[in-house]
Amino acid sequence: MSYRVAMDIGGTFTDVVRYDETTGSVVASKASTTPHDLAEGVFTALARVVDDPAEISYFVHGTTQGLNALLERKGARVLLLASAGAGDVYHIARGNRDRMFDLRYRKPTPLVPREDVAEVAGRLDWRGEELVPLDEEGVRRAARRVREEGFDAVAVCLLFSYADPRHEVRAGEILREELGDDVLVVLSHEVAREWREYERTSSAVLEAYTGPVVRRYLAEVERRFAERGPGVPVHVMQSSGGLVNAAYAMRRPLQTLLSGPVGGTMGGVAAARLLGRGNVICVDMGGTSFDVSLVVDGRPDVSAEARIEGHPVLMPVVNLHTIGAGGGSIAYAEAGALRVGPESAGAMPGPACYGRGGTRPTVTDANVVLGRVDPAWFAGGLMELDVEAAGAAVATLAEELALDPLDLAEGVCAVANAKMAQAIRTLTVEHGVEPREFSLVAFGGAGAMHAVFIARELGISEVVIPRFPGAFSAWGMLEAEVRRDLTHPYFRPQDALDGAELAELLTGLEARALEALAEQGVPAERRRVEHAVDMRYEGQDYTLTIPLREAGEPAGPGFLREVAARFAEAHTSRYGHATPEAPVEFVMVRSTGLGSFPRAAAGVPDVPAEAAPAVRDVVFDGAVHTTPVLRRAHLDGELAGPAIVVEETATTVVPPGCLATVDDNGFLIVKVDQ
Repeated sequence: MSYRVAMDIGGTFTDVVRYDETTGSVVASKASTTPHDLAEGVFTALARVVDDPAEISYFVHGTTQGLNALLERKGARVLLLASAGAGDVYHIARGNRDRMFDLRYRKPTPLVPREDVAEVAGRLDWRGEELVPLDEEGVRRAARRVREEGFDAVAVCLLFSYADPRHEVRAGEILREELGDDVLVVLSHEVAREWREYERTSSAVLEAYTGPVVRRYLAEVERRFAERGPGVPVHVMQSSGGLVNAAYAMRRPLQTLLSGPVGGTMGGVAAARLLGRGNVICVDMGGTSFDVSLVVDGRPDVSAEARIEGHPVLMPVVNLHTIGAGGGSIAYAEAGALRVGPESAGAMPGPACYGRGGTRPTVTDANVVLGRVDPAWFAGGLMELDVEAAGAAVATLAEELALDPLDLAEGVCAVANAKMAQAIRTLTVEHGVEPREFSLVAFGGAGAMHAVFIARELGISEVVIPRFPGAFSAWGMLEAEVRRDLTHPYFRPQDALDGAELAELLTGLEARALEALAEQGVPAERRRVEHAVDMRYEGQDYTLTIPLREAGEPAGPGFLREVAARFAEAHTSRYGHATPEAPVEFVMVRSTGLGSFPRAAAGVPDVPAEAAPAVRDVVFDGAVHTTPVLRRAHLDGELAGPAIVVEETATTVVPPGCLATVDDNGFLIVKVDQ
């Protein structure tokens, strides 16, 4: 047999999907995440779907190691090597204030203290021409300090290295010669060959800070695979929605920072294609967090830069908005009012109903009290929930707030739903996007339980529950393509544009991108390259990324007129206005190499034996409804609410008044009453 396996490591569960390349069947399962050693949870989950790792032809997963290190401030100790006279760039940062009216606002604490910044002489000008040679002895002094003081990594960010990286390249050679492989050396032009000194420095520091943790984790995963048999090709999800092999991920660990949540977005892209929908909102509700992302015109919404925990980073990132709202979010009283999250019960002890010692009520406990979860077949029967413990936890808070326990349980769900709806508005309404024009694709272990209620808050009429919603992010990773992103500065006002020169630059980037895909093992017939330019009106500061048709397009007649028209259209879409008569300028060129593998399609589920029909009392809007509990694998035709649909990885709640149908791809499509 030959299996393709994907895995998503969440805060509470590690989800796994196995796709049989011979039969097309799909199996999904999960195991508890093991925060003390994530690799342990990975192989526990793997053992539930694959008996022999030698049968795995392809393995991909999203890792949260780098992000966890950043969130918990448990990353590497980093020495920052900067140009002489520019050692304060990272700490001065930007003069803007993100929250104008927050009297307690503080800039994010830098990951490198000022005393850990070393300066080295040498200077290039803005064109990349050398003014002062690099002080190589100064670089060696910095290396000696790294050894003597026990630094784990060095981030090198020298002025104007985006224009010509020769000084950074030489500094890197010296540092690696002096320090060997024990210390990670990060060069800013390799992380982000883009202008903006502070943002490039921040990106290099982030890679140095999180890199050693990611490298150790991936090396451990590969080692454990090797112990179990022949080497398994390990791939890792990037923040951009593309894949790379583990070797590249260890060289460029920053690219994996948001790799876990992005898998769901790529699943949303595949779902949109199968459904024939151009626009979908992807919502991933797990045990700890709630992630929102968009698919627009069949493509993921990707930005060329992002801010992560307040730190700017220059790399392609799927636009995600995350809040602390999940099945494990803890409900509590504050100033006589009900609050939910962002604190989570996590994997240990977890919600009270898990029977692991948790006593504080969570969203999952509220759903158990309302009857919306089958306690005997939770997670496909892997866990049996403690209904009494859930009831006791909810009752304690209900007594504190002088509420009936059932009313409190509905209140907990309502507060959580309102928070999640607001998170969707942040990514849609606040950017001029009307959510009612989108379908809502809901996944994650708890997403299908709350999806219809969230859709009602936003006026969305259609909710789509894919197969294996609890493991949908993992399935999405099987649908993702290998991706390599290349950039090159190209500062030109429109009057100085040389179309042939630009086409030659893009052709060179295309050749590099195709070579990079070949290194990732992508067959020649499955490689392609997409190009874009960053543009702005003269005098503007920030840019918009405008796609090009091909590398040679700039050399053609009428290119400037056509690309300026595309820019004006994008400017209108983004900002609500454009100035077509104003001159434009070019700032950056981008080439993205994409390599596809045979698609796993929707997959044919392994159908379990049909269970006897069951009914249970479920509370909706304060009233008790006798509700059928049905197995997802045996659904056919239409299903009128109320109904509870259970499967191995999630529970879907269909409230009264809603109508659910199963389409040809096995998606459960719910028409939402408003």
